[in-house]
Amino acid sequence: MSIDLMTDHRSSAYRWGALTFVAALAGIVIALGFQYLGGMQPCPLCLQQRYAYYAGLPVMFLGLVLMTAGQQRIGGALFLLVAFAFLANAGLGTYHAGAEWKFWPGPDTCEAPSTVFSPGKSLLKDLQSTRVIRCDEAAGRFAGLSFAGWNVVLSIALCVGALRAAFTTLSVKT
Repeated sequence: MSIDLMTDHRSSAYRWGALTFVAALAGIVIALGFQYLGGMQPCPLCLQQRYAYYAGLPVMFLGLVLMTAGQQRIGGALFLLVAFAFLANAGLGTYHAGAEWKFWPGPDTCEAPSTVFSPGKSLLKDLQSTRVIRCDEAAGRFAGLSFAGWNVVLSIALCVGALRAAFTTLSVKT
């Protein structure tokens, strides 16, 4: 069995899948860059919103490999799974952005880390040097949206891209 990616449906599904993969990879790299290079520490909800990327990237990669190997339907099923993950992630991001805009209360779990106090230091010094990362306060805004808001936009785009890759495989004759 030869691998032929030049047919319209196969190459279209693969292109949509690859585009979605690259966009998701860029999204998580940017988030990690802001954290580790920019010094912006994420809150617990920010960290939870990364799960879709951590799980979705390897699944999308496997889906692309399967599409290349002629298993378009299985690859498409994996992209369908990823689409649902990013749809759920968009919901979580919407909840987070709404809490930042004070539309509803944020979770009670957004507080200082449990290892705030270190042995050998005074309690007062530990309290002064500890920065509480709150889920209901945006670390910054760009074009009117916080990081949570931009995650909603990206998650919806990734959901659409993954759905396009998945449904394009349905029209491929295997």
